Amino acid sequence: MLAISSAGGAERANEREGFNTAQTAILTLLALIVGFSFSMAAGRYDIRKNYEEAEANAIGTEYFRAGLLPADDAAKLRTLLKDYLDQRILFYQTGDERELQQINTRTAQLQTELWSPVQTEANAQPTPVLALSVSGMNDVLNSQGYTQAAFWNRIPTGAWCLMLAVALSANLLVGYSRRRTHGGVTRLHVLPMVVCVAFFFIADLDTPRKGIIRVVPQNLISLADSLHGQ
Repeated sequence: MLAISSAGGAERANEREGFNTAQTAILTLLALIVGFSFSMAAGRYDIRKNYEEAEANAIGTEYFRAGLLPADDAAKLRTLLKDYLDQRILFYQTGDERELQQINTRTAQLQTELWSPVQTEANAQPTPVLALSVSGMNDVLNSQGYTQAAFWNRIPTGAWCLMLAVALSANLLVGYSRRRTHGGVTRLHVLPMVVCVAFFFIADLDTPRKGIIRVVPQNLISLADSLHGQ
């Protein structure tokens, strides 16, 4: 009987050890996935902020380079740039899809109108001085494309599914462990709460137009205040 009892105790000990190993492994995997996903979301947020700054610099530079064109074209180009700047600010601030579509349509129209006088003068007088204005306008147009691509760049759906599956498995294992060891109910709620908070911040960072953490176009607004004040 003693031998059977010892064998049963050893078997239960091995079972607990295997269970603890599996639980530790999946909790570690969950921590790695959440940390990696948070890093991806934070990196994308930083990229969106950097592109907002780049847009403001490109528009401001081209506004002054417009003076290299003939007076009439320069005045027209600067008026268009102010209108374009207002549309870019609205792009960052709006959360309505219908309004966003109108902003994108107006932005595309303005880009065509902005390029036209620069192209005309460059074809008529292809000088190094005018090349600066052409280069500056190219930066303005490219910066908008980079920003749009950054807003589309989100955490893949597959990664979200993987995070949810691992989080669910980890919570089930922790709950089963607490039931076996008769652990406190309070500790049972800690992991789900931590996972929910982590998922909330990851989703918030990864959603450019919704939520709490959003890119505020401070550089564009500051530039608009400066240009409209002239």
